[in-house]
Amino acid sequence: MGRPASPPRAGARARGRERAAGPPPGRGGDAQAGNSSADQARDCSVCGKSSWRQLQDLCRLAKTTCPELGISRNNLCIFEVDYLCNYKKVKEKEYYLVKWRGYPHSENTWEPRHNLRCAMTLKQFHRDLENELFRRSGRRPRARRRLDAALVDFLVQKAQQRKALQRWERELNAKRTHKGSISVENEVDLDEPPWNFTYINDYKLGKGITLNQMAVGCECRDCLGAPAKGCCPGVSMTKFAYNNQGQVRVKAGQPIYECNSRCRCSSDCPNRVVQRGISYNLCIFRTDNGRGWGVRTLQKIRSHSFVMEYVGEIITSEEAERRGEIYDQKGTTYLFDLDYVEDIYTVDAGNYGNVSHFVNHSCSPNLQVYNVFIDNLDERLPRIAFFATRTIWAGEELTFDYNMQVDPLDAESTHMDSNFGLAGLTGCPKKRVRIKCKCGTESCRKYLF
Repeated sequence: MGRPASPPRAGARARGRERAAGPPPGRGGDAQAGNSSADQARDCSVCGKSSWRQLQDLCRLAKTTCPELGISRNNLCIFEVDYLCNYKKVKEKEYYLVKWRGYPHSENTWEPRHNLRCAMTLKQFHRDLENELFRRSGRRPRARRRLDAALVDFLVQKAQQRKALQRWERELNAKRTHKGSISVENEVDLDEPPWNFTYINDYKLGKGITLNQMAVGCECRDCLGAPAKGCCPGVSMTKFAYNNQGQVRVKAGQPIYECNSRCRCSSDCPNRVVQRGISYNLCIFRTDNGRGWGVRTLQKIRSHSFVMEYVGEIITSEEAERRGEIYDQKGTTYLFDLDYVEDIYTVDAGNYGNVSHFVNHSCSPNLQVYNVFIDNLDERLPRIAFFATRTIWAGEELTFDYNMQVDPLDAESTHMDSNFGLAGLTGCPKKRVRIKCKCGTESCRKYLF
């Protein structure tokens, strides 16, 4: 794995997974004969936070073997295909223009197909080619012997985009602390990942905002079967929110009080659901109807099951107004009011957030909002959790209503103290300008707000 110690030359024989191997004719793998790894290590210096692959590449560039990194004389000059740029057929023989990993396009070389051992890269190249030809003509494409300049330019951009998306996918999964994995897919356009988005797993506190941690916890041995003093929900004068399978059983609008870090129950307590994080494998994908990025589930989600939290930066309503003007100009909104009891805080997932940042609006959504309290009992700062309103099948897009309302007459009210209001006041994204809705459902209201 990695790039060659010297630029590749046409005719390099392929070897290994997703590689076009070396050494090429006239270039051997014994460039380090007589050199000691220990001697070389004394003068070794690399940039901070380099990945394992980058360190291997640096060794190959310096023509240095390194047992710790797995760089030996045998693989020092291995050539690796970055992506394929062009295609031609000459006298029934197929050739591909190869972009070698770690080298500029000026070092690209034409290679016969039998020299390449990168089946996945070849398959993806032809899939991209056929899809673009079909998009151009609207019919099944015929085989071509040469590609025009515009088509070549598209294939290069698509290959570069795919690498950027793969890199972003790795970054997202490296930062997540939840069980569910994240994949990324864009088969619609050439847009790359958002450059100004940082993945977080919990609220990021804005300037001047603090969270008060829980002072006490329950002493239950069986929080669901035999809750002591009603467990955490009972102390807060609310119902136990979940059944024994973790499905929410209280009406939308009622608060959920989970066990916290001071409780004596174990991590598998049935009253610990939202705090376990996302458990389903999800895919961030590019929508084909102008709604930007969206999220689909890769697994079946049972009705009333927890799906994800809406996290971001907690800011004041005054700051939200300022940022809202900026979002107005872009035609987007990531502001979610925490108006459970009063509207003084807002969650902004514009620059900091998790998968929920990419969940689209629908006038007929499959996700419902609930206010959840765990280690913080400040009624002004609930955690916003999404639960499935019905069974959601694998491959289905996840959506919630940006202007979700709960009828307070239909929601059971519960008094915690004299300041407690109706639990039906669920948070909804901050209303800004009149934005047209593109959800496409039969019940579409035509506008988001």
